[in-house]
Amino acid sequence: MTRIILPALGLGLLAACSAAQAQHAVPLPLPAHDVPASASPQTAVFAGGCFWTQQAVFENVKGVVSTTAGYDGGTAGTATYDDVSSETTRHAESLRIVFDPRKVSYGQLLRVFFSIAHNPTELNHQGPDTGASYRSAIFPQTPAQRAVAQAYIAQLGAAHAFPNPIVTHLETGTFYPAEAYHQHFYDRNPNHPYVVMWDKPKVAAFRAAFPALVRQ
Repeated sequence: MTRIILPALGLGLLAACSAAQAQHAVPLPLPAHDVPASASPQTAVFAGGCFWTQQAVFENVKGVVSTTAGYDGGTAGTATYDDVSSETTRHAESLRIVFDPRKVSYGQLLRVFFSIAHNPTELNHQGPDTGASYRSAIFPQTPAQRAVAQAYIAQLGAAHAFPNPIVTHLETGTFYPAEAYHQHFYDRNPNHPYVVMWDKPKVAAFRAAFPALVRQ
């Protein structure tokens, strides 16, 4: 697993990098079927590249109660950044999202996940990061989530929503929180070169494409 960590950059170069990585959300329809709302919070787990980026996007979504960066798809004994970085543990960098389904649905979260939070057509890499730990995956927490996610992937495929095939897999596993220094990295390190180059453009693209979903 390789995450590019750039040396300190001048403000002018940081701005140029951000502009060079400007992104736009892919216009996608909502899922034809969704998980029914409930009065109690629900949980979703997505994997799609660096968990810093995933958390940066989803913590801006209204109705999201909390987000936790972590690892899913492997065992507890190797759920550490150093172990996962070896690309031998089968973990994926993942994000656990607790949300209020009365304010945002699982289907709406899926739409954000596929539209802007990551590129679902990239196999075992996202942007500058390579390795199976950066794979595109969904870890359904209920049978209803699995059915909705599976149907949505088929829906997007039939509509040829992307120029290349979707490689997102539905997986089972146990979520393990990542180390404290990974949590809310975007918020705590707004001028970090990785955040400026890769995360801020995605957050801006989300806010532009989904104004009704932006947390106020």
